[in-house]
Amino acid sequence: MRTLKTLLTITAAVLATDAAAAELRLAHWLPPQHTLQTTGFEPWIQSIGEASGGKVTMTIFPAQQLGSATDHYDMARDGIADITFVNPGYQPGRFPIIALGEVPFMVSNGKSGSKAFDSWYKAYAEKEMADIHVCMAFLQDPGTLHSREAIKVPADLKGKNVRPAQATVASYVALLGGASVQVPAPEAREVIARGAADAITFPWDSVYLFGIDSVTKHHLDMPLYTTTFVMAMNKATYEGMPADERKALDDHCTSEWAEKISAGWADKEQSGRDRALSEKDHTVYKPTAEEAQLWKNSAEPLMAKWKDQVKAAGADPEAVLKAFRDALSAENALAE
Repeated sequence: MRTLKTLLTITAAVLATDAAAAELRLAHWLPPQHTLQTTGFEPWIQSIGEASGGKVTMTIFPAQQLGSATDHYDMARDGIADITFVNPGYQPGRFPIIALGEVPFMVSNGKSGSKAFDSWYKAYAEKEMADIHVCMAFLQDPGTLHSREAIKVPADLKGKNVRPAQATVASYVALLGGASVQVPAPEAREVIARGAADAITFPWDSVYLFGIDSVTKHHLDMPLYTTTFVMAMNKATYEGMPADERKALDDHCTSEWAEKISAGWADKEQSGRDRALSEKDHTVYKPTAEEAQLWKNSAEPLMAKWKDQVKAAGADPEAVLKAFRDALSAENALAE
């Protein structure tokens, strides 16, 4: 695998000459040029290398090289990779607590929102994701609807096929009379191009990164939802690291790093909105106050469904929800 052209190896700037390095495999499913890799993963790895005196290095395997986007949690569990980038929403119902981060109209931004999200989920991660070590959790900057035809109000989704960002959005689409086309992000453009989907929920710049701008010319100008992510680590790898190397890693698995690792990505996603506004063949529609309230009202059943799922999993949904709202408020990231 190390001969693959897209393989990217990052080593620390400071190398320990007499110590064996822990070379870890980090797998993700985004393109190697994605902002999350260049402004998030790479500086994070560099900093870990320096903090460990060169003992901890990582090799990045992007673009689903080691497995499908939907399999990245199990890849960490099974040791196919040492660290993986996981979208829990790709496996509906498996992780009910963290799915609160998917509920529409909760999080105002992906930066301080990620810091709040990580600090909140740390209290639940060990139980909900017991077969891996959760390094950190963070959020994508809020995304919205991008479509072949204009979608202005919830009723416009009736009869439409939509590629949802995650499981909760899929439930939302069904609630509004649409149908979900479930494919990982790298395959989304193809299903829209061949007419199998009419719309997609995506953050702004990712529309351009994945080439979806050529098949969706209409955009809803409102922060609709966020997507949750986890940096998952194989337990045996983590527990087998020497104490000093594990400390270097732990010092980079913090809520502060959750904000740092997501910040460049959030900025990049927000720039996509400006790009869409500037292009004459794209239409960016800003809902009126009344239309925005229609969207918020239509999403209310999703919270009730989330509470039922969390209760079935043995947790107190009201306590979990209050803790999340409090964490978001503390970081000025609670949506109005």
